[in-house]
Amino acid sequence: MGFCTSQPKPHNHKQTPNRGNNNNAPPQTKVSTSTQSKKLDKIPKDYEAVIGIETHVQLSTLTKAFCGCPYNYGSPSNSSICPVCMGLPGALPVLNSKVIEFAVKLGLALNCNLDFNSKFDRKQYFYPDLPKGYQISQFDVPIATGGFLDVDIPVEFGGGHKRFGITRVHMEEDAGKLLHTETRNYSQVDLNRAGVPLLEIVSEPDMRNGIEAAEYAAELQRLVRYLGVSNGNMQEGSLRCDVNVSIRPIGQSKFGTKRTITMRKKEGLADYRYFPEPDLPAVILSQEYVDSVQNSLPELPEEKRRRYEKMGLSMQDVLFLANDKNIAEFFDATLAKGADAKLVANWIMSDIVAFMKNEKLTINEIKLTPEELSELIASIKGGIISGKIGKEILFDLLAQGGSVKELIEKRDLVQITDLVEIEKMVDKVIAENPKQVEQYRGGKTKLQGYFAGQVMKLSKGKANPSLLNKILLEKLNSKS
Repeated sequence: MGFCTSQPKPHNHKQTPNRGNNNNAPPQTKVSTSTQSKKLDKIPKDYEAVIGIETHVQLSTLTKAFCGCPYNYGSPSNSSICPVCMGLPGALPVLNSKVIEFAVKLGLALNCNLDFNSKFDRKQYFYPDLPKGYQISQFDVPIATGGFLDVDIPVEFGGGHKRFGITRVHMEEDAGKLLHTETRNYSQVDLNRAGVPLLEIVSEPDMRNGIEAAEYAAELQRLVRYLGVSNGNMQEGSLRCDVNVSIRPIGQSKFGTKRTITMRKKEGLADYRYFPEPDLPAVILSQEYVDSVQNSLPELPEEKRRRYEKMGLSMQDVLFLANDKNIAEFFDATLAKGADAKLVANWIMSDIVAFMKNEKLTINEIKLTPEELSELIASIKGGIISGKIGKEILFDLLAQGGSVKELIEKRDLVQITDLVEIEKMVDKVIAENPKQVEQYRGGKTKLQGYFAGQVMKLSKGKANPSLLNKILLEKLNSKS
């Protein structure tokens, strides 16, 4: 299908008179740079920011909110529309039940009070990408109110736990999208997005700086991904934040005046002329339904972080592992096979993540399985292979998959623990390096690392490091 077009009125290009020679202009007052600097320096000390965020989350339902049209990001313009989402006369909306389920899920996850009898309303305003001339939303009876979101501030930003209030969560539909041409004087209207289900989350004005605001938004993104209600991809418009900022003197409880830069003109609250949506019934929830949704909730990011903390992991480890749902699941699956939590965290956060970044892969796309990572850690811990060989095996497992045991046997990588065999290699290295032996015994004890390296090279990396160093020290410190 093609585009609808919206053509603006032509601009009246008027020349601005040159005021450079206007002798009647009032004299300009000069303010010294030092005075301005002092005033600016005083602002951070005497004032604080008050920040609240309105977030729109696009839901990952198979079809739109009130019709059977699918929505796929990036699909050809106006290829997924019907009389309902086009706002044609006589077309009636039919509510997608998944929208209710996802709204209840998010409301519960945000510790909100659910309204068991809510309703939809019409929000009237005109804009070219709103085909009906109104948006189906919720006004005075939203589905969820009065919740909170707990956030862990990263260590590099001071650390600590913060709780931000949630005013309300309500359901609504999205508008279409305007595509502005660069060379022509009209805009094109794509209605693929019209009618796509949204949840709007309104926070309390509880944030006091940009870091808190950013961490709140990141936690909300993390939460909707854990719940599976949205992919949370901001670059696709699946999560959009409107930030309200004001300042006030520190210690003052009254809010200041927010500063707004208008991007597109919309009416005020009175002009929206809200009234109950006549074409949709009330949304009535039963306790049984809410309980079933509650029981279906996964372990949420906050709960996962607290569990990881109890394992003795550092906050840096905790925040990294819980940040991505798929990484957290991989970590948990490896622990389920009996591996040590700290060792698993170290392997994931170092070599595995480095490989993923280098190859531009997600943890679901690598060939390594949690079972084999657990087996690899056990093989090193049990002395079957050395840590160095373990790393070599790891990269094969990441890129090609396979079994740890098979790789060890196929390449004859089993660690040498026979004392006599290791002693023979140590004797050979010492005999071949008399000059270095003399230097070591003369006080250059750092040469121990050189000898250890030569023995490891001779053993092709298979000599047990602990036994090797013990025998090596005995030989080097021996006067015979």
